[in-house]
Amino acid sequence: MILWFAGLAVVAVWQVFDSPAIDYRLVVVGALLPTVDVVIGRPTPLHTLLGAALVMVVVMLATRGHRLARRRLLGLPIGMLLHLVLDGTWAEADLFWWPAGGGSLQGLDTPEADRPVWLLAAMEVAGACALVWLWVRFGMSDPRRRRSLARTGRLPREA
Repeated sequence: MILWFAGLAVVAVWQVFDSPAIDYRLVVVGALLPTVDVVIGRPTPLHTLLGAALVMVVVMLATRGHRLARRRLLGLPIGMLLHLVLDGTWAEADLFWWPAGGGSLQGLDTPEADRPVWLLAAMEVAGACALVWLWVRFGMSDPRRRRSLARTGRLPREA
């Protein structure tokens, strides 16, 4: 479940924020970060609202007085929050609101673990389509634009 999160997170952030200072590389990293739980085999705080909120607090405190750095780094917690939305974690109350419910993460599954393979594949195809749309929309066939995106994390404004 890499393309689903990466593609749709970038599309969502571009549509909602349309900010020239957001680092889309960090949005993708944030959106993919909770997938570590799939490799581990159990949910961690990365799949909770608290985990994303703590990352947001750290970014806000670490970037006091550095507005541009703050706008760039906010891509990380924004990506993490989008993972929770795109994954449907918000529908798993015990996981999403942990530890507010007083429970443990033991015995809980990540939403990805409960999905049939055909649905996971369909989600990946949708993510691939989103990435292809982004490629065309932002003219990424131009090597200068690709280099700029790799270097700055920004999508071209003129596209």
